[in-house]
Amino acid sequence: MRHFLFCVAFLALAACGGAEPVWAPDEQVTRAQFVSDEPTSITLFTVTRVMDGAGAHSGLLINGSQVIMFDPAGSWHHPALPERNDVHFGVTPKVVSYYIDYHARETFDVHEQTVLVSPDIAETVMRRAMAYGAVPKANCARAISTILHGTPGMEQIGVTWFPNRLRAEFDKLPGVTTRTIRDDDADDNHGVLIVQQGDPRLG
Repeated sequence: MRHFLFCVAFLALAACGGAEPVWAPDEQVTRAQFVSDEPTSITLFTVTRVMDGAGAHSGLLINGSQVIMFDPAGSWHHPALPERNDVHFGVTPKVVSYYIDYHARETFDVHEQTVLVSPDIAETVMRRAMAYGAVPKANCARAISTILHGTPGMEQIGVTWFPNRLRAEFDKLPGVTTRTIRDDDADDNHGVLIVQQGDPRLG
């Protein structure tokens, strides 16, 4: 219960913020698509509070036939990236760095967990994320865990409201690799790279 209340209280800091329905035009989505040379994979990001380790937000990076970021009920965005209901397109490695920088700062850490999956599994997760719809406040972990729980081979991940519980379940997947990103940026420097002008995929 403590984690749920914290997630609600964290709205102003762009964790489980509210999400309005968004639907970018087909031409923008098609033009933005980025295909990675890396093996197909799924990466779970979990934002936790440094003070007590409380879970604050969950996001899901999916590398399949293209790379997308499912950031349910989050406020992260970039003006150069088209979005459809919490799914962001054109997610290059540089964009992923922006995503991490947006969330990691002196009061919050970001935990990254990656598991290699078959192309079919990656596409299943991607389709389910695209079909989920705009996610209400405080439903970040619930949305992602629902998608993963309904994916063949990931049924052991239970549906949960809590980012840290989802993180613990994801950690049980075979072959998962993890890292923790810490940043000493002040809170008032939150997401400073995100608002830079220009195409984030360049450079």
